[in-house]
Amino acid sequence: MSSILTNTAAMTALKNLQSTNMALQDTQNRISTGLKVNSAADNAGYWSIATTMRSDKSSLDTVNSALGVGNSAVGTAYNGVTAAIKTAQALKDQLVSAAQSGSDRTKIQAQVAQLQKQLKSTADATNFNGQNILSVDSSASSYNATDSIMSSYSRTSAGVSIGTIDIDVGTTKLYDSNGNAGILDKNIGSGSVSVATLDISALTDSAADQTTLTGLIKGVDDAITSMTTAASNLGAVQSRIKDQQTFLTSLSDSLTSGISSLVDADMTTESTKLQALQVQQQLGTQALSIANQSSQAILKLFQ
Repeated sequence: MSSILTNTAAMTALKNLQSTNMALQDTQNRISTGLKVNSAADNAGYWSIATTMRSDKSSLDTVNSALGVGNSAVGTAYNGVTAAIKTAQALKDQLVSAAQSGSDRTKIQAQVAQLQKQLKSTADATNFNGQNILSVDSSASSYNATDSIMSSYSRTSAGVSIGTIDIDVGTTKLYDSNGNAGILDKNIGSGSVSVATLDISALTDSAADQTTLTGLIKGVDDAITSMTTAASNLGAVQSRIKDQQTFLTSLSDSLTSGISSLVDADMTTESTKLQALQVQQQLGTQALSIANQSSQAILKLFQ
């Protein structure tokens, strides 16, 4: 039935054209943004998951940066300990030379004193960003016997958790102004003398003094052994940090790929859709035009 009040064909053509225009707009948005899920309105589930994954990736990247800073701090401490080992070895060599009968122990002590100052200077200067685990004051309110480096971030059913790589400062400190409990300022042997304070200038060739000197040599050697262990531990921490950085980088890349699979648009598919929808739009416009002209045909019936 033909009617001048209701043009069903035009209504249908208009509805199809509007649907095509909406699909065309969605496709153009995907192409312009590169995303098939750009907001919760596009796909609430995927958008929520992707948003959480982006947050986790950002946190992982922050942890990775913290590991880089921590690695530099540990590397600084490692360099300080190895430098102290060399200086302590030189000090031990001086003590060994002093064991020779007739040695001028006053002059040797002058060299030992300089090496002791160098050890202290090395420990005090070995700091990174205000942190120093070689020269400490355990009585300070800010002191922590464990130096922690943030190493991981994970999400669990209970929430989020932060992992750390810990360094026992008690095994690395060379000097502790609180009670002289460091490797170099703690008492060696049975006397009240340390590597930092030993003085051989008054020693003679007597059997008792030779025994004392031997004890000092052993004390310095023990200190070197302790510093060697500390350096090994710091080296192991550096190795663990590098392994963790590699893992976090891989994990971050996996999250990036996961986010991409959820929200990124397939540009090949979208470009194909765009061309098809543009053709549909043109045909829909023509169909609407033809439908609108059908009422004009009614007029010819009355001519």
